Amino acid sequence: MKLSTLKRHMKEGTRNTWRNSWMTIASVGAVTTTLILVGTFLILMFNLNHVAEQLEEDVQIKTMIDLTAEQSEVNQLEENIRSIDEVGTVEFRTKEEELESLIESMGEQGEAWEMYQQSNPLNDVFVVKAADPANTAKVANEIGTLNAVDKVEYGEDYVDRLFTFNDYARNIGLILIVALIFTAIFLISNTIKITIMARKKEINIMKLVGATNGFIRWPFFVEGLILGVLGSIIPVALTLFGYYYLTHNVVIFEQFSFVQLLPFTPFAWQVSGLIIGIGAAIGVWGSVMSVRKFLKV
Repeated sequence: MKLSTLKRHMKEGTRNTWRNSWMTIASVGAVTTTLILVGTFLILMFNLNHVAEQLEEDVQIKTMIDLTAEQSEVNQLEENIRSIDEVGTVEFRTKEEELESLIESMGEQGEAWEMYQQSNPLNDVFVVKAADPANTAKVANEIGTLNAVDKVEYGEDYVDRLFTFNDYARNIGLILIVALIFTAIFLISNTIKITIMARKKEINIMKLVGATNGFIRWPFFVEGLILGVLGSIIPVALTLFGYYYLTHNVVIFEQFSFVQLLPFTPFAWQVSGLIIGIGAAIGVWGSVMSVRKFLKV
């Protein structure tokens, strides 16, 4: 396509956008409403996924070492654990460190455990994390078969429920976003279809004088692109302002240390760019479907 022809299509598409102002407002309104919902669900889904990953990464396998194990056996046990393919990190903790951690975690009630500091009944442990949290159960089972292991704990019931919930949350979030995008495509394509039908005579005259379908289509594609981008302005503004306020002024997250939202930069800008891209794609695709059907290409 020649540059002059492309400029003509850009100019004509822009002119049509302002010429049909009421239809433009309707189209932009449809895109805006849908993209606000899409942006909200994107922020929610990405942050839920982020929190889920944090929780999964915190899953630990406590390998309690047999109280009668010799130092050579402990060293061999560590080598055997590290040799398991799915193991990510291995950390050794003495029974004194375990007792101190227990006392601190129980607050005032932990004072009752101070009496055991002279005769510590706890085990030395290896704290193990799987490279992929989904393999936690598999790693725990393999460690349980090794020599010098007294007991293996990783919160089996909690971990299984956590992974199941995370999978459901991710799948449901993805389905909702895809459904919203298809709804937006349907809305914008029908709105543009009405616009095209209102200009039926103009299109027929262009075809009678020999204009090709491609020559007729391009201004509508440009118009759809403009409508999609215009429709993304308000959602982007709400995303930037709303997420900035959420990350800088909502104190509830300070009370739950395990809930860490994605940082404003670069996340909010990435979501904004994604919203603009979705808006532009929706506008162009809606135009493609509407014009193609109308012209029977």
